[in-house]
Amino acid sequence: MPGPALQPIVFLFCRLGDMVMLTPLLNLLHQRYRRPCRVIGTGSWTPAVYTGNPDVSEVWSFHRHVPFVLAGGWPALRRALRDTHPGPIYVCEPHYRQLPRIRRMLKMSGVDPRRCEYLFDEPGSTRGNLVDLFVRFGTRTPPLLRAADYPPPPSIGGPRVYVLDSERAERDAWLRAQGWYGRELILIQPGNHRTMGPRRARWRRLNTDDKWWPLERWAALLQRVREYREHALLVLNGSVQEVPMLEELRAAAKLPEVTVVANNLRQLFALCEVAHSMISVDTGPAHAAGALGLPLVVLFGAQPSLDWLPRSPSGSPVLGVGGPPHSTRADQVSVDTVFAAWRAVVQKVSPVVQDSPAAVS
Repeated sequence: MPGPALQPIVFLFCRLGDMVMLTPLLNLLHQRYRRPCRVIGTGSWTPAVYTGNPDVSEVWSFHRHVPFVLAGGWPALRRALRDTHPGPIYVCEPHYRQLPRIRRMLKMSGVDPRRCEYLFDEPGSTRGNLVDLFVRFGTRTPPLLRAADYPPPPSIGGPRVYVLDSERAERDAWLRAQGWYGRELILIQPGNHRTMGPRRARWRRLNTDDKWWPLERWAALLQRVREYREHALLVLNGSVQEVPMLEELRAAAKLPEVTVVANNLRQLFALCEVAHSMISVDTGPAHAAGALGLPLVVLFGAQPSLDWLPRSPSGSPVLGVGGPPHSTRADQVSVDTVFAAWRAVVQKVSPVVQDSPAAVS
């Protein structure tokens, strides 16, 4: 007989891409323990990642650099940690600076340590693609429980995020108002967390952002994409903080078919759902796009694509360019390489387009 249904609690204090890659683990734990998970993360955007996700019942979000005891959600989380005994607690945190903080949360809540599993406490654990690490982690069982009572499901799909019907209606109304409804939309994501943070000007001035691709290369890429898909609208996507950078890129491209869109996370998810394809640097929105089945090319800097390439639950094509061992900065990757990867992705999902001389040069 299976054990009683339990509610898993999952800790991960990471950025958007990691939280998207966490979703297969949440699905696995939901199936194993027969109750949806509670997720504890950081950043005010974290609850938005899991809106509509049937594997998540509740999300708590704490600031990365503010004492958690001062957060308004701490009393409720403390009660939840105590009241869910003997439910399993999976600590997925890979960063050593955050682990002591999580351990203090658990200790102050009076959590039985036998309820807990830690991702990197197992001897012989090695890095790899985070999705695979999370899924293997989810098959482990805390010492307080019997593994035989909670067998892992036979298979788990790729990362998933969800769009609500109300968000689809809002998106379609907005597209109609812009005159873009039914038009082929190609999303371009040139920024990452460094281009939207308070130190973005310093990153750019010192040229220390390994994910930064020069604006003139983005402009050249946009021109080639426009020649290859002449009826498409090229959407430069980013946060409100990134609009000046996106407008600079739009001006450099000198194309009337290029537009700038600043959106929040839920609006981005809805737009990805109806877009044709995306070209992005290695960043959280790329993982969200992959999780929504959007054909995708990702430009890597210092991180290896083997570890961080987004996954698609539907088998839609995702290609990575750059990254070790081929390069350690995005600006070491040519326009030709990125365009060839995007064209290969497009040809897997769209009718073959007659190449113009400019497109194949």
